[in-house]
Amino acid sequence: MVTGAVRTLLRLEGGAVLALVVAIYFAQGGSPWLFVPLVIAVDLSMIGYLAGPRVGAATYNLLHSWVPGAVLIMLGFSLTNGTATIAGTVLAAHVGMDRLFGYGLKYPTAFADTHLGRIGHRQPAVSPR
Repeated sequence: MVTGAVRTLLRLEGGAVLALVVAIYFAQGGSPWLFVPLVIAVDLSMIGYLAGPRVGAATYNLLHSWVPGAVLIMLGFSLTNGTATIAGTVLAAHVGMDRLFGYGLKYPTAFADTHLGRIGHRQPAVSPR
């Protein structure tokens, strides 16, 4: 479980990436009307949980790590493909938002078990010795 200053730093990193990719999204001409629905749509990856926690964690983590967004942004810039860049910023914005609010990648044990700690479980200010 991540606690204390490290947890705060990880949340701040998520917020910083969120701000950066939102700026890129709009600089690339992304629609202000589509931004929020697209960012929320990333959570459709949770549908895998209908097949159980192992499949659910795999489908969720596929779109909730930094890798897909970063790859799409890099491809978009290198190929001058605005659609790929915008798609990457949407994925990265969602991940940044999740990290900012303390949500992490899922373990296959249960939806609430994340790399940042258990969702809904109060985290101690510092880790116990």
